[in-house]
Amino acid sequence: MLTRRQFRIKVLQAVYAFHQSEGERVDQSERQLLKSIDRIHELYIYQLSLLVDIADFFKVRIEESKGKHIPSQEDLNPNTRFVDNFFMNQLCSNRNFIKYRNQYKISWVDHNEMIRKFHQTVRESDAYKSYMSASECGYKDDKDIISTIFNEIIVPTENLQELYEEKSIYWIDDYELANFMVNKTIKGYRAAWDEYAALPAIYKEGDSLDPESDKEFVVRLFRKTIFNNAELEKLIDEKAHNWEVERIAVIDILLLKMALAELMEFPSIPVKVTLNEYIELAKLYSSPKSNVFVNGILDRLIIELKENDRIKKTGRGLME
Repeated sequence: MLTRRQFRIKVLQAVYAFHQSEGERVDQSERQLLKSIDRIHELYIYQLSLLVDIADFFKVRIEESKGKHIPSQEDLNPNTRFVDNFFMNQLCSNRNFIKYRNQYKISWVDHNEMIRKFHQTVRESDAYKSYMSASECGYKDDKDIISTIFNEIIVPTENLQELYEEKSIYWIDDYELANFMVNKTIKGYRAAWDEYAALPAIYKEGDSLDPESDKEFVVRLFRKTIFNNAELEKLIDEKAHNWEVERIAVIDILLLKMALAELMEFPSIPVKVTLNEYIELAKLYSSPKSNVFVNGILDRLIIELKENDRIKKTGRGLME
């Protein structure tokens, strides 16, 4: 599943797109936002499927080598450590994975040359050679080699990213998010899990600490930011005395609006969490000094909103 920060980024992108569009309805933008998040899961399954197909290619090559006209001793008695990789065999038989792969109709049959190149690159890598020649190998080693192959060989491949960009307009921006989920899957898998183990979902359901599900959080944050736009802009304008709102970076304004919507409309999210999150997003997505500006404006607004009883939190310690 994704983190709340990653969902805030998706909402930021959607709010920006909405303000840049001409005449697009809020419900249309909201559907596009949710669709873009759903497509992250599809890309995640694509990446897992790629790992599976590369592992299958290793098995095919072993069988082909055994069938040579004059096979060598190595051909007849190959090192099968990689094709016997316990984690990969777990993933291949995972019912959740199989269901989604079939649902999305994922196939790498038309990209056999890419699979072949990945196979060759993996075989030539130092990590693979070290894994295959190690005197002992456990479950952690099985997961570590897959993690290394994924992050050092698959993820940086430009041809793969171009392929995904052709498949979906969303995927070039969501590549890192899907890779985050793959790494979370590898790290979280356990040796004792059977084929019914659940893969990470995009959204987390609500719990006792935060009853709101991630999907509800996304929809409500988007709606509250859009529908309360005029009020939020007025609040910002009143505190940006030394700045003309028209000259402030667009992303800064949107981050401030989202932060204010979150402060006033989400009673279970601590004030400090909201403040820290949007300062960090300003560092990532705006100008070098944006985090200082966002921090300063929010500090002043939080004091005023608390005095006017506009920030109401339901749990102990959430106002700090």
